[in-house]
Amino acid sequence: MQAVVFADRLGRELEPLTHRTCVALLPVVGKPVLEHTLEALAVAGLRRAVIAISPFADQVRATIGGGSRWGMRLDYVLTQGEEEPEAVVARSQSRLANVLLLLRGDVLHGAAVAEFLQRTDGVAGPVIHGRVTGAPLSLCRHRAGGQGGLEPLRWSVEPADAPPVWPVVELPDAALNRLESWRAYHRANLDTAAGRFPGLVIPGRAVALGLTVGLRSKVSPHSLRQGMAFIGSQCRVEATAELHGEVVVSHGVMIDRYATLQDSVVLPDTYVGELVDVRNAIVQGNQLIRVDTGVVLPVVETFLLTDLRDATLRRTLAEPLNRLLGLLALGLSLPLWPLALILALTANVNTPLQEVKLRGNRLGFDERGRRQRLSFIAREWAVSVPVLRYLPRLLAVVSGDLRLVGAVPLTPEQVDSRTEDWERVSDQAPAGLIGPTLLHLPPGAPWEERLLSDAFYARQRSTAGDLRYLLQGLGMLFTRRAWWPETPL
Repeated sequence: MQAVVFADRLGRELEPLTHRTCVALLPVVGKPVLEHTLEALAVAGLRRAVIAISPFADQVRATIGGGSRWGMRLDYVLTQGEEEPEAVVARSQSRLANVLLLLRGDVLHGAAVAEFLQRTDGVAGPVIHGRVTGAPLSLCRHRAGGQGGLEPLRWSVEPADAPPVWPVVELPDAALNRLESWRAYHRANLDTAAGRFPGLVIPGRAVALGLTVGLRSKVSPHSLRQGMAFIGSQCRVEATAELHGEVVVSHGVMIDRYATLQDSVVLPDTYVGELVDVRNAIVQGNQLIRVDTGVVLPVVETFLLTDLRDATLRRTLAEPLNRLLGLLALGLSLPLWPLALILALTANVNTPLQEVKLRGNRLGFDERGRRQRLSFIAREWAVSVPVLRYLPRLLAVVSGDLRLVGAVPLTPEQVDSRTEDWERVSDQAPAGLIGPTLLHLPPGAPWEERLLSDAFYARQRSTAGDLRYLLQGLGMLFTRRAWWPETPL
């Protein structure tokens, strides 16, 4: 017998999970869905299979290979994506045997394959379908060379699609998850890790009651406070992190201090920051997908959630490069400092160099142990010329408290006065010396308008955009607005 495995789903229903890979390669407790299918075929004694693939075809070939891991020989056929199974079989007829086992490789069948073959050995007929709890199991035994009766193998199958003219074998002990939604994918991971999906092999070893850990992973059993958890390979979970309920963590994940995960799935190469609380969600890089509300929340701040695959050398050098540019700007501005000092001394003020407390970008713990941005003391010349007044803030750029480009830095009182969720969106962007709000809004703009401008900047922020604002700031130095006292920045 030869198997034909359909793994060509387009996966639109699972976006953004399928932006970088196909459904067949999405991990379920540390293994791609297709790998679970191939393990089931190997256990059932099949040694040859043809896999129909479409999106991310090269990625599938590189990940699955030729099948030697399972003692199988695998061939591949390209499709247009969710193509009719009968058309795929007809196009591959020259390399197929007369007796076929056809199944989908982008859904979870559990142990249904071996049981299905055993139950159908004595059943006559050219086509025999499997069914579980009244729904097609996307599993078919075909003795007619794949001609006819393949409707239940389509991805968009409905229970009524099963042709009544063909014999159907009920598999009451089998489990099926078609992974047709975020909620279904979330449930597939939790059910498999908890042992509610029979027949799937979980990689790793039990290091404590309810805790399974993969190779080269570092995790303390004390992190599992209650429930069960699966931790994939090459992960690091800080001892102070807490796992509650049912938690599945894929390979290459870092969970920092005091983070809390409850009833959640973390996909590969993700960083979960200090004190981050994730509940009933799927985390993929910097995206938080709430399975209860169906909302995707992109997180800009890398100290909260980060895609480790995007932690490139450019990001690694971003902070020191910003400080270096700040030091360069400070050096170029030195001829202006004596002028600012003279104007401040001639002004009728007690202190030429004034101080203001602002919320910066450096992180630390407050008195309640919460992770947040620290406040710092910024200095300003007591002059009315905007460029001269804010010269000392270049020192805050050199120290790392401010970025050259960012949102308007707020005082602690202003931070605490924000009550609406949209008002806090600007926290997703760093506080900066210049930015769209300072460059484009008039000095007397209402407080809500300034917050809205910074919120929009935080959601649309990019490296190219920051470079554009930096150039606009340099150009602003040669305008009346930068030097005229009546129109401060």
